[in-house]
Amino acid sequence: MASKNYSGQAAAARAIVEIGRRMYSRGFVAANDGNISCRLRGGQILITPTGVSKGFMRPEMLVLLNADGTPASGGVATSEVKMHLRVYQENPRLRAVVHAHPPISTAHAACGLALDKPILTEVLMLLGPIPLVPYAAPGSDDLPEALAPFVQGHNGALLANHGALSWGRDLFEAWSRLESMEHYARISLYSGLLGGGVPIPDEEQERLRRMRKKNA
Repeated sequence: MASKNYSGQAAAARAIVEIGRRMYSRGFVAANDGNISCRLRGGQILITPTGVSKGFMRPEMLVLLNADGTPASGGVATSEVKMHLRVYQENPRLRAVVHAHPPISTAHAACGLALDKPILTEVLMLLGPIPLVPYAAPGSDDLPEALAPFVQGHNGALLANHGALSWGRDLFEAWSRLESMEHYARISLYSGLLGGGVPIPDEEQERLRRMRKKNA
């Protein structure tokens, strides 16, 4: 790899390792769950390996793929690499994808519930509604196909009976969206236990959506 790209890859590797540790410490993953990727400047993709806990990764464990998903260097990539590749294919502006099983978001996914209630200003202004992707087996060709229609226009998605996925223009934006998704899911759960959240008025919803689109 050309030396001019190395600093970008090294920084991305450190960020992936840090986000993996945060995912593990927050209980968003257990055992070897979850995966993280970053599209580098030259189009190659740095991604987490299969069979490794996200809380105990080291930069040298990460796998480098060519843009088409073929191996460039490193070990064996996560079995869910097709899902990551499809996100990048659907929206070339995106540079990072984070997948985990945060408990409350994943509980919504297991119950067939999208996170789309207009009850929080920050969600409408920053995160946006989180749709539910129909069930498809992890690692299969069906999952990228099911996910594809939701990438444009959303900042993340719930995968039915599986977990949560977020993306962004850099690794920490993708991670912060996953954090926000789980926070939203927690408040949605609590508000439901209290009798249901009160929707934000329609005109205010539209104003907050315009703010989000302006900053997209």
